[in-house]
Amino acid sequence: MPEPVSSILNLGPASEAAFARAGIHSAEEVRALGADAAYLALLRAGTAPHFIGYYVLVMGLQGRPWNDCQGAEKKALRVSFDALKAQVGSKKGRSDLEAALDFLGVVERPKPPRR
Repeated sequence: MPEPVSSILNLGPASEAAFARAGIHSAEEVRALGADAAYLALLRAGTAPHFIGYYVLVMGLQGRPWNDCQGAEKKALRVSFDALKAQVGSKKGRSDLEAALDFLGVVERPKPPRR
């Protein structure tokens, strides 16, 4: 039986739901993709980019607590995070202005259906 995404250190039910919206339903899938490809899938599925969410995933896949990321390592991860955001950018059919407003939280996202 596949392991739930929430079995990865630092990830909980909210992360599991976000990955499910991106079509990723197990910890094995997340591990096989790796942090960058998995996070990119989240962004492409409409998850708002959030640096802490990215490095929490990176740390979790390494078996490290989320707050273990510091200094030069954190700066390097920020560069990777920014590159991932740039890959998604306005490729969703949005203007740069819409993407910026979305990033700032001004554009309302549709809420997932309640179960």
